[in-house]
Amino acid sequence: MLRMSDLDLSDKKVLIREDLNVPILNGEITSDARIRAILPTLDIALKANCAILIMSHMGRPTEGEYNSDYSLEPIAGHLSKLLGKEVNFISDWYDGVEVTCGEIVLLENVRFEVGEKKNDEALSRKMAELCDIFIMDAFACAHRAHASTCGIIDYAKMACAGPLLSKELDALELSFKEPKKPVVAIVGGSKVSTKLGVLKSLSGLVDYLILGGGIANTFIKASGHNIGNSLHEESMMNIAQSMLSDKVKSCQIPEIIDVVVAKEFSSQSKANIKMIEEVASDDLILDIGPKTAEIFSKIISQAQTIIWNGPLGVFEFDQFGLGTKAIAKAIAQSKGFSAAGGGDTLAAIEKYEIVDDISYISTGGGAFLEFIEGKPLPSVEALKIKGY
Repeated sequence: MLRMSDLDLSDKKVLIREDLNVPILNGEITSDARIRAILPTLDIALKANCAILIMSHMGRPTEGEYNSDYSLEPIAGHLSKLLGKEVNFISDWYDGVEVTCGEIVLLENVRFEVGEKKNDEALSRKMAELCDIFIMDAFACAHRAHASTCGIIDYAKMACAGPLLSKELDALELSFKEPKKPVVAIVGGSKVSTKLGVLKSLSGLVDYLILGGGIANTFIKASGHNIGNSLHEESMMNIAQSMLSDKVKSCQIPEIIDVVVAKEFSSQSKANIKMIEEVASDDLILDIGPKTAEIFSKIISQAQTIIWNGPLGVFEFDQFGLGTKAIAKAIAQSKGFSAAGGGDTLAAIEKYEIVDDISYISTGGGAFLEFIEGKPLPSVEALKIKGY
């Protein structure tokens, strides 16, 4: 596929699809890792003296309805500070945008547009008309066949992979083609259903599969323990039981022997450590316990390859973040190769200040996992078809 480095961008109007879906709390950006990740791409474009349009999504708003909670306007201000250059914000871009060479504009949330998630042809064509060159640089969205990530490639005059997307693909190919053993995967998150495919794929790839969050709760219940009012998926119980009882599987799923519980989900809730057998019917499991964290950390310390996607508890609340912190520190201290991906994972890496201790940090969550699972990424496939 064509890459940004192959092209002469001078005097061209370029539209760059980035992933600026960052966490915002009370109007403040709490983690700008994804914003900082695109700076090298923008630096290349600025040096080429082209007109730059940036496109991204934010959250899951209702298509066709404006919602200020999902506006990208705060991102424009933050990006201006990081670049030391004004980034103009354009709220209404559908019928075209005036931008001159050397200027940068950020377009409003593409998910406000009807047809974005359904990869609508008319919307894809409108987006393609905005530019001379379309640059797909959002690896985190490469697994989505949306208008702004995939459909636009078909109708753009020219389309290529940006440096961030290229770097991610090159690093992942190198990392997981022949991983050194033992391989340990840590997978957290709320739902088994959204990560079922990758859990099954990882069970055939790794030596140890460590689970956290709502996923772990589902497996804890499947193994016969009471989880109280904890987040889990009842519909996934049979699948969890099947994975736990599979005697021929190549990987081990280490047991969680103690947990941190509370009576309600709140930043003010008191944290109590309990052995897994002691969980009450009105308890919420919000983190792994210290004994489990110690067992997991020992497994990680012996790994040659580590894959990390998702926190092991509600790490946003400090009293329920000790499990994730312990795992983060164990990964940071490991001598093996470590790869981490996903928005919450990035936030945890920043919170526990281990950015420089992770071998490879991916900006993608779903795309990161689907690559490992062996699924084709629609945006990448479209770029390959577009070719030169």
